Amino acid sequence: MTDQEKPTSQPPAAAAAPAPPKLPWEEKPVPPVARDAMGMPLVAEIAAAVPGAVVEAVELAGQVTVVVPLERLIETCRACKDQLHFAFLVDLTAVDWKERPEGRFDVVYWLHRFGDSCRLRLKVRVADGSEVPSVTQVWKVANWMEREAFDMFGIYFGGHPHLERILTWEGFNGHPLRKDFPVQGIDTGAAIYPDVYPPGGGPVKGGEGAA
Repeated sequence: MTDQEKPTSQPPAAAAAPAPPKLPWEEKPVPPVARDAMGMPLVAEIAAAVPGAVVEAVELAGQVTVVVPLERLIETCRACKDQLHFAFLVDLTAVDWKERPEGRFDVVYWLHRFGDSCRLRLKVRVADGSEVPSVTQVWKVANWMEREAFDMFGIYFGGHPHLERILTWEGFNGHPLRKDFPVQGIDTGAAIYPDVYPPGGGPVKGGEGAA
């Protein structure tokens, strides 16, 4: 056997290093627990600024959510911005609780105060078909956010300067984030091919329009 034919010996594979021990909160995670926040100073500030506006308040993971009546929404938002200095509307979204008797939707307003980096959520409960006053009169940035909530959930914002769909197209049938919207979607393409498909219609097998 020549030197070239001799098998070369390989060094033994290094043993895998043992995994480092997990930190206590990783070993046994403890999820945050919601607690009543009616006695917290921030909630007291809101209640003092708009008497009777705080229906419920909950603190979870260091952040407070305050439920306010729909008819007090604009008044409460103005107070939060002008008196409590929550100048920035971070986000506006909705949640569909399809079977909830006290109102199908939550509309949620996520506010930020720059002075102390405090975050606050305002929430209103809304029945299906009810009108929610637009907060564009308080925060102009709400314009596209309300259009998205309208498009995805079908929630109408009264007083919005130009409420129309923003993610789907005019003529789209339904609102995709509602719990009763089909998971497989809806066949509709009217606004993409207006010369071929009627309003509310779309492409089907065979290339014909659907009424």
